[in-house]
Parts: sequence; structure tokens; C-alpha cells
Amino acid sequence: MKKYIILFVSIVFLISCELDMKPESDLTYNGFWDTEEAAKAAHVGIYANFRNYHSTIWRMGEVRADLWGGATFANSPSDLDLIENNISTSIVYFSNWANFYGLLHYINDFIKNAPEVEFSNEQDLNHMLGQVYGLRAFVYYTMVKAWGDVPISTEPLLEVDLETLKKPRAPKTEVMNQIKSDIAKSLEYFGNDNSLWLGKTIYWSKAATLALKGDAYIWSGKVLGGGNADFNEAKSALEQIAGFELESYSNLWGQVNENNIEFIFTVDYQKDQASNFYGSWTTTRAVDLVNLTDEHGNPMDNFVVNGLSRYGVSEKVLLMMDDTLDQRRNTFLRVYDDGSVHVPFQAGDPSYQGSILNKFLGVIGDDGTRWDYNNVPLYRYADVLLLLAEAKNNLNEDPSELINLVRARAYGDNFTGHEYINGTKAENTQAILDERLKEFFAEGKRWWDLVRAGDNYVFEEVATLDADEAYKIYYSISESMLANDPELKQTDGY
Repeated sequence: MKKYIILFVSIVFLISCELDMKPESDLTYNGFWDTEEAAKAAHVGIYANFRNYHSTIWRMGEVRADLWGGATFANSPSDLDLIENNISTSIVYFSNWANFYGLLHYINDFIKNAPEVEFSNEQDLNHMLGQVYGLRAFVYYTMVKAWGDVPISTEPLLEVDLETLKKPRAPKTEVMNQIKSDIAKSLEYFGNDNSLWLGKTIYWSKAATLALKGDAYIWSGKVLGGGNADFNEAKSALEQIAGFELESYSNLWGQVNENNIEFIFTVDYQKDQASNFYGSWTTTRAVDLVNLTDEHGNPMDNFVVNGLSRYGVSEKVLLMMDDTLDQRRNTFLRVYDDGSVHVPFQAGDPSYQGSILNKFLGVIGDDGTRWDYNNVPLYRYADVLLLLAEAKNNLNEDPSELINLVRARAYGDNFTGHEYINGTKAENTQAILDERLKEFFAEGKRWWDLVRAGDNYVFEEVATLDADEAYKIYYSISESMLANDPELKQTDGY
């Protein structure tokens, strides 16, 4: 298998203007797809490639919202323009379509060639095709949320012809139709097979496709005007997900709990392969904690950290997640400089120095450093419940039972008195958004949640974006992209 992995990895990305890829003599090695072993090597390679995009997916779905922009231990916080929604034709984030077409080439290559390979067990091939169609739908869903109109490419690049790479942006409704088509193909290939590939959530599954279907169809119904037909499709898909349930908080986070019963699809991180990005972005250095204390006055000098402080939790979030009876308050560790007790959190407290994210903190390794090899969920069962609540609310149905399932897990024995009672559609929408903020903080979902909610929620919640800048919902593209491909047009409004 080693030779096939080498062949797969050696197929270079195209880098240029249009679909950010640079062709070499043979984009698909002519003898690569001869065996089942090679196809399985290509399948593994897609996931290794997908992992490289995780930080981009996170930044796209998280940073522009109202979660970050607070105090950091470091003097050089990251993405300040993005946090401030300072986006223009000269300040362009995720240029060259964030290189997603490089990933799509490998996915398209698998979809085109794997069905021609003879497998000893046809169900293995069907399961892998179900996975890869689901991944392609997820990538295009990320792109349509980010840019709206994007080029659609469903064929691998098999020849050196730069002209064929130049494609106009397809309307967002066409992109959504492609997403829906891929979701349908994924479910067709999975059939009745609800199993996890190799028993692991690091591979896409039928449950992941159903979760994506619920997510995407709500977006289609709310943002793209599909209405109740889409909401009903979303509801049906989410209600079909089986085999997962809410995990207790004590068994939910951390590397030892990666095989919990809640995670549906996770990005895989392992020692000697890759560590996740949280340690480098949302913790800090040991030197920054000297003479500082936690909110209870306990010294932080011996707290093991091994990263940087690039994103600071916003004061808004610190206040919203300050209920000591809610276990999600421990999502981050608040740090002060005066040795006093600071519970509850006080807005504008000059002693507050910053927070360390606990959710993906990692473990202390045998070398005494912090290891950040936590698998990170892109879909988990709490997401299914709250998306289902969203679909039901959009259909004027009562979502309170679903909200309360998540809330009851968060409050545990203290749930009594914290029940949510069904309200108006607007009140329910706000309750779902608030619950999702607390539940999925730092999981890359908040910006998408606000946009998907529709109406003016994104402008009401995000102080750095005004309603007269609604065009900024979608990212701009760079001047170099426009210069290199005359078929491309700038995002509307820029």
C-alpha cells in the first residue's frame, strides 16, 4: 500500500487563479486506480487532506461572530480585521477560494474512478462512495455559505489546459442544488448501512450525511427562500439519525473520551501526525501565567500550557456563560492578576487578563508538555437536537422539548427551574441561538448560526456589522483572481 500512498500524495495541487490548482503532466496517475488497495489508499488520503482545511473551516464559521475580540495574553491577537468584519476588495480573507478546489480535485477523482475498481466486497465501495459524496456536499456547503456564488467543478482535472479551469461563479441556488444532489447520492450509496467505517467517527457516515442534510436544508429554506418544503426535508433527515445520544459532560471532552456516544463526525488528530490548532490559538505560554491566578485566586504558575493566545473570549460571551450551575461555564478558564475571587464575572474588571479554552485543551504528555491531539467534532448529537429544534420552530412547531434536552444535560441535577417554555417564533429563535452559543462555543458554528437564523439576527448580535453592510455576509474575492480569470465577477456589493 505504501507505493500507492506515495503516488497519491505526490499528485500536486493546482495553485492558480481560477480553481487554485496548478497542473502538472499527469494529474491522475494512469495506473493508480488498478486495485482495491489503491482505492482505499486514496480514500485515506482524502481525510488527511480534509484535515488540512479544518482551521480554515473553523475561522470561516467562528471568528466573524460575537465570540472573540476580548483580552488576550499575547500582544499580537489574530484576525482583528475579520473580527471587526473589516472585509473589502483590498482586505480579502480566504483568497483563491481557500484552496478548496484542491481538495475537490481528489474527491472528484475518487468519485470518477473508484466505481471502476473491482472490490472483493461491493458494500465497502458503496460505503466509501457514500462518504466521499457526503464530504463533497460538505465542502460545497461551506463554500456557498462563505461566498454565495462559486464555480462548480465535479470532474477531476485530467489534462493540462488552463482555459478549462476558467469558470464563472454559479448562482448560489445552483450550488445548493449540487449540494442536495450530492447528499442524495451519499444516502443512496449508504442505503440501510448505518455503520461507522472501521467503527470510527473520523470517517463520514450516513448519520453525518443526515446531519448535513438537516443543516443545509434549513439554510436553503431560510437564507435561499426554500421555505417549508426545505424545513420539512431537514426535519425528516434529522429525525432519522439513530445510534447517537447526549453524553455526560464528564465523558464528553478530552482525548480519552473521543469515542463517546455523542460525536458523529470528527476531525482526526494524532501524535506523530498532526495536532489541532486550538493550543496555538486559544491557550497561552507559561511565561504569560507567572504571578496570575484563576477566578478563585489559585496560582496559575504551574498550569501547563504549550501554545499562544491569539483569540480572546469576548466580554459578551463571558457574561452569557457565567451561570455557575451550567457546566458549560467551564468551557474556558478565566485568569486574573490580583489573587482575588472573581465569581461572578464583572464586565470591565481591570484585573481580568484573559481566558484559556478548556474544551480542547489536550493532555499533559509524558514529556511534561501539553499535547493537543483531541479529535474535534464537526457534528455531534447536541447539534442534531438543536438543528431539529430550529427546523420545527421554522415550521411553527414547539421546539422546547429539544432545547430542554440539551439544557438538562448542561445543568444536570440543577435543571429544575431552568426549563425553557415554548414562546413565539422569534423568542424560540433567540433561545435556540443562545443555547447554541453556549453549547458550541469554539466549535466553528456561531457565524453560520446567526446568518442561518435570518431576519436581522446577525446584525443585532454582531456589533461590528451593520444592516447596511449586508453584502458582507459573503466574502469578497481578490483582484488577482479577477485579473487572472475574466469570467469571474466580484461578490455583489463590494
